[in-house]
Amino acid sequence: MLHRKGGGLMHRTFAVYTLGCKVSQYESEAILEEAVRRGFTPVTEGADIAVINTCTVTAEGDRKCRQLIRRLVRQSPETKIMVCGCYSQVSPESVSAIDGVAYVCGTQNKLRTVERALELLDGKAIPKIEVAPLAGADFESMRILHAPRTRAYIKIEDGCDNRCAYCKIPDARGHVRSKKIADVVAEARALTDAGVREVVLTGIETASFGADTGESLCDLLDAVNGIDGIERIRLGSLEPTLMRPAFLDRIAKVGKLTPHFHLSMQSGSSRTLAAMRRKYNAETALRNIENTRAALPGVQFTTDFIVGFPGETDEDFAETMEFARRVGFLATHVFKYSKRAGTPAAKMPDQIPEEVKHARSQALIALSAESTAHCLAEILAAHPTETVLFEQKIGGLWSGHTAAFAEVRAASDADLHGELRKVRLDKIEDGYIRADLNL
Repeated sequence: MLHRKGGGLMHRTFAVYTLGCKVSQYESEAILEEAVRRGFTPVTEGADIAVINTCTVTAEGDRKCRQLIRRLVRQSPETKIMVCGCYSQVSPESVSAIDGVAYVCGTQNKLRTVERALELLDGKAIPKIEVAPLAGADFESMRILHAPRTRAYIKIEDGCDNRCAYCKIPDARGHVRSKKIADVVAEARALTDAGVREVVLTGIETASFGADTGESLCDLLDAVNGIDGIERIRLGSLEPTLMRPAFLDRIAKVGKLTPHFHLSMQSGSSRTLAAMRRKYNAETALRNIENTRAALPGVQFTTDFIVGFPGETDEDFAETMEFARRVGFLATHVFKYSKRAGTPAAKMPDQIPEEVKHARSQALIALSAESTAHCLAEILAAHPTETVLFEQKIGGLWSGHTAAFAEVRAASDADLHGELRKVRLDKIEDGYIRADLNL
């Protein structure tokens, strides 16, 4: 698509910037693909149109969104900035008030940004704010047909009905709604044709897939498992309550499912979990993890923890540390509790001082590094050779992941992007395993 600029004809350009989760990354890729389909040329800076897909999980996420908008305005004053996502869903007026913002939508109708971009560049009037209410919203149909990586996300679910005490995401994403299995399969087939070897089935609350349609996550896994060309199926973030015997019996038969699960623990203290309004306690989560290890030998777990939740005592935090030690997570994402306006936790007594949050965060991060090293050492001892899906070059080495999501790096002059290679594991480095391609 061409337009006049400075007397000549120029390609209309489009950029997407993403802040947030895997679902947002998927949606951003879908927006960019739609823009290309409508004639835009993708660029990384200086675009005619810049879409910022925002996050509101933490106050820091909000701040980064505002910071990015202002930076783009300074760097490229002629760029038309359009903002979508979770932050703009819950705070549209605040976002639209930032100088340089031309258009604001929320978490529904994100693909409409491309149509609005065309209208804007054609000099047509468009609404400044167009945030759709989420009550009664349907699953927004999006597809990615040409993923830029060999691992591709497929959004299978949106929304969350859990209403945890600290979380604004139900306000930003609305109720649970799911993609149809047939539509997921069609998208996965198209991605396979484009060279994708691994698909990650992700959602805001992945474990709730099918709650609104009568379909099930296990049936979805069976369907995707039957697609020729897909080598690996990975699940996005899950609730620990999902890992019950009936579920484990089903997924143990899904041959392409990777033995890696990201469990959104948030705390290892039952008292804190109850205050957070999570639907499990530490004992139940630990039992489910142990049952998963028995059903799927070699499985690895990654997780999230929130430290400094209101009322979290030293004893509560010690229980979280002990829980993390007992499980031995391959990787841990540590978040300091962030007060979110409108959530029950924001009004709770006994808010934790920032210096205490920081100290607890540092302690858990240090434990996480030890746990990662221990998990990698166990993998190295148990599996002298492993199959690795190589994805990118980091520091001169090709980097990829095993099925259990251990990072592996190897030297090669060949282009290994998208290659599944059997390698000989050699030694543990800082957070990854060094490997040799010569078996």
